[in-house]
Amino acid sequence: MSCFRLATATALAGVRPLPPASRSGALRLLTRKRNPDVAFARRQFAVAVENGGGKKKPNGTFKLAVLGATVGAATGSVYTMYQRWTDGSSHKEHEETKPTCLGGIPAGVRITKRYVNPKDTSGLDIVLFQFQTCPFCCKVRAFLDFMGISYAVVEVDAVLRQDIRWSSVKKVPMVLIRQQDGQYVQMVDSSAIISLIATYLQDKRTDIGELAQFYPHTSFFDDDGKKKNDILNKYFLMYREHTPKGVSKETEETDRKWRSWADSHLVHLISPNCYQTMGESLETFEWFSQAGEWDVHFPKWERDLMVYCGATAMWAIAKILKRRHALTDDVRSHMYDALDQWTNELKKRNTKFMGGKQPSLADLSVFGVLSSMEGCQTFKDCLLNTSIGKWFYDVKALVEKNRGQLQRERIENLAAIA
Repeated sequence: MSCFRLATATALAGVRPLPPASRSGALRLLTRKRNPDVAFARRQFAVAVENGGGKKKPNGTFKLAVLGATVGAATGSVYTMYQRWTDGSSHKEHEETKPTCLGGIPAGVRITKRYVNPKDTSGLDIVLFQFQTCPFCCKVRAFLDFMGISYAVVEVDAVLRQDIRWSSVKKVPMVLIRQQDGQYVQMVDSSAIISLIATYLQDKRTDIGELAQFYPHTSFFDDDGKKKNDILNKYFLMYREHTPKGVSKETEETDRKWRSWADSHLVHLISPNCYQTMGESLETFEWFSQAGEWDVHFPKWERDLMVYCGATAMWAIAKILKRRHALTDDVRSHMYDALDQWTNELKKRNTKFMGGKQPSLADLSVFGVLSSMEGCQTFKDCLLNTSIGKWFYDVKALVEKNRGQLQRERIENLAAIA
């Protein structure tokens, strides 16, 4: 309505007669000017004054202005109501949602395997919901394995997703971690999961559920005005009184920089590379099936559905992602450039790992992303055309050395024995 009032007031101002005193003053002012432009303006002004003195009805321009303002205001009101109807919280910004807590493991959750490390002193009870070859899931596993933490795995069907039907969040990786009170805190987002557990390992005096409250979902609007959600502090470790020994501000900033780089850049190069042709997409999903033991954990029809539907869908999605991230047809070159950027930084620092003598969270994040395509042709080409191999296999050796013993199982109702 404010737009309507403004347009109406403007139109009315254009036909309102000037008071006699104002008319004579204005005419005298214009008469003093003696150049052609002023003379023309004087004539137009005089005509406008004379026309304004009559009692003529508003002309067609005025009617169109009023009509346009009315239509514009009505359209804007309808659009606003529609936006609020489709998203009741679309107007809210920086709204925080704390992690969810569950009374126990949901009934029907099927554990497919466990990694049990006798040397694990974390005291954590973790259930990881994952796709075996999802880059973000690989990141979480690389971290848990390197830290020597025991955990259970639920292999989720990438198409039907039956094992996460109970959750309002239909994404993996997702973890359920047991709190001191017996409840399970639910965490999503690989970087937030890693930061939460890494924080707890630095100082176990605070319950894992309390620490999880420092990683809430928050809403914001991007540069295009679209509402987005992300997890606050996901690249930060929440120390209590002071940072631990050997951790400086520079090392923290470096870690956050490269962890963010892995999420915002490196991971987006995988799909356009691994699924750029239908043949390569099918080859990739056959490797996924082998790595994830889909023939063991799922019936044949479900395994075939995941392979053929997944390969077709990702082949199509890869083309969309290629355009979205402004990649050229030579998608391999973008991957090579990214890996050269990482290895050049290692050379500049003259260290074995980004963390120095031992892998940091940044090393484990980049390793996890790359390990998701280890059996694909893309990774083989990367080994031939970049110097990533030495660093990658050095990290892999340490991850496998610290990993717990694999126990394959399928428990239909974990809640009954939890």
